[in-house]
Amino acid sequence: MISRRQTLGLFGAAAATALLPAVRPARAAATEFRIGWQKNGVLALAKRRGALEKCLADKGITVSWSEFTSGPPLLEALGAGALDFGATGDVPPLFAQAAGGQLYYVGTYKGSAAGSAILVRKDSDIKTIEDLKGKKVAFKRGSSAHNVTVKVLRKGGLKIDDVEALDLAPPDAAAAFKNGSIDAWSIWDPYLAIAEADPDTRILTTAEGIVESYSYFLANSEFTDANGPVIVDVIDELAKVGRSAQDKLDETVKELSEITGVPADVTRVTLTRAGADLGGVSTITDAAATYQQALADEFYDLGIVPKKLSTGDIIWRPKAS
Repeated sequence: MISRRQTLGLFGAAAATALLPAVRPARAAATEFRIGWQKNGVLALAKRRGALEKCLADKGITVSWSEFTSGPPLLEALGAGALDFGATGDVPPLFAQAAGGQLYYVGTYKGSAAGSAILVRKDSDIKTIEDLKGKKVAFKRGSSAHNVTVKVLRKGGLKIDDVEALDLAPPDAAAAFKNGSIDAWSIWDPYLAIAEADPDTRILTTAEGIVESYSYFLANSEFTDANGPVIVDVIDELAKVGRSAQDKLDETVKELSEITGVPADVTRVTLTRAGADLGGVSTITDAAATYQQALADEFYDLGIVPKKLSTGDIIWRPKAS
């Protein structure tokens, strides 16, 4: 079970991370743009194509990349000043803001709700959401899968306290699911599509009709305050990459397959799910802002986030030129 006390422990770890020698404060005059990325989506395509390197070259800014398997550790590093920019799902920014991380929401995009799901083994006796009661359900605490789990359980008349919630990063959860040491796994693409391709895996439910699939680009606030035009250029470039990728889906499937090592046919599944659109990158929309505040309020009321948050306080809007 995940409690506020456990969550505060996570924040203590984040604070400790901020003291590590590897963490450097963001520079006032940018000469380097440090990106945290996961092996999916527009940011992965931009990395492969060198799009941001080309975009920022005339500003004398180099680009460096650090890979993460989930959003919480990525935002821990970003909020502490070890990164300047990154992308995550909806829940990690709440924990990062509650921990006092120095970050802004600077961009958003919406994916397919079918790209998140709760999986069980094909021969599992779990047939309905209600059957999850008392079962071992794995997800990465503080990730978008955390939100999916909460809302799926609610649909089945359950609360998070009604299951044995296990905090596992995707690679660890994949192994635990494979060997049968967990009963169910809440996960997102491309991990979902990989597991789904296994004939011994069954989807209990996707997030369709249960959770909207908002993701966010976040930036270190000190970096952004000093280098706002860089953030504008980056969001604009990512929008171009996304539109191009959506228009040339066959090429995009091949590219992402090579980036992730996921077979092309499985990658195509992730890119053609209902509602999937790589071209939807923008600065923060009113709808995305409203959604995020509602999520923050809900997670506070549930005792998952230990303090009431005003997400609007860290939404960054570009200044009119």
